[in-house]
Amino acid sequence: MDSATYITAFVTLFVVVDPIGLAPLFIALTQGMTARARLRVGGRALLISAALMTLFGLLGDRLLGAVGISMPAFRIAGGVLLFLTALDMLFERRTQRREGQQAEPEHDPSVFPLATPLIAGPGALATMILLAGQSDGWAHLAAVHLVMAAVLACVFVLFLLASPIERALGRTGTMVVTRLLGMLLAALSIQFILDGLRGAGFFAA
Repeated sequence: MDSATYITAFVTLFVVVDPIGLAPLFIALTQGMTARARLRVGGRALLISAALMTLFGLLGDRLLGAVGISMPAFRIAGGVLLFLTALDMLFERRTQRREGQQAEPEHDPSVFPLATPLIAGPGALATMILLAGQSDGWAHLAAVHLVMAAVLACVFVLFLLASPIERALGRTGTMVVTRLLGMLLAALSIQFILDGLRGAGFFAA
């Protein structure tokens, strides 16, 4: 396959993962953490995301089929989990838990919701399955996974800029952005659920 195919694959995966949109979400989810702790969370989330996306790129269809899970069901599950995160952001439940139970370990959002469903969400995993299935051969699979690595590198660069962005916003600005992003996350979660229901044939496109 020619280079234009992989440029298109990069653009497709970039739009689905949305590194630019993830940066403010990362700020909101790691609010109050030190720069070092934030870097650890971001790095861990990206490693887990890379592992999940690689797994689905190589074995996605067979993996879901083996346990009897359809992609629409996967989308609905991701939407429900994302909606619970949105509620936490809207009502500051994480902050209340942190203040009320100081002995409790610091919340670590690296696995959920950062790695999944925000970075390696249903859309990204489905995209990896589709891109990997465009052609046969290990050369194509390797190229698709290089594209994935390039997109995740973009995510990491924007995560590195999270602390300067948070300092520019200040505490009040961060709280406002957190509430706004909670609303957007809630809408995105409902969209995941609707896409899953549409894919399952509950209603027409």
